[in-house]
Amino acid sequence: MTDDKDYPDYEAGTAYTAPGDPEALLKLANMKMPFGKYAGRYLVDLPENYVLWFKQKGFPEGELGRQMAAICEIKANGLEDLLRPLIQRWWAV
Repeated sequence: MTDDKDYPDYEAGTAYTAPGDPEALLKLANMKMPFGKYAGRYLVDLPENYVLWFKQKGFPEGELGRQMAAICEIKANGLEDLLRPLIQRWWAV
């Protein structure tokens, strides 16, 4: 049995909603690397060592940097396959 104190953001009688914006998740899944060796590749498909290099050197400023940091965490936890079905391929549109 758990106490409500174990889940400080939980309010009894309310539905749980995940933090964040679903549109942001779709945008993350469909974002492509705009520059460099892997320009044009989806961020989720970047090699892990490349993403880790950016983490060490510093992610770019702005939205791209936030997205790359998210991809780094996703890759570190082996969750890439959760994003791939969200990619909107041109032939599926």
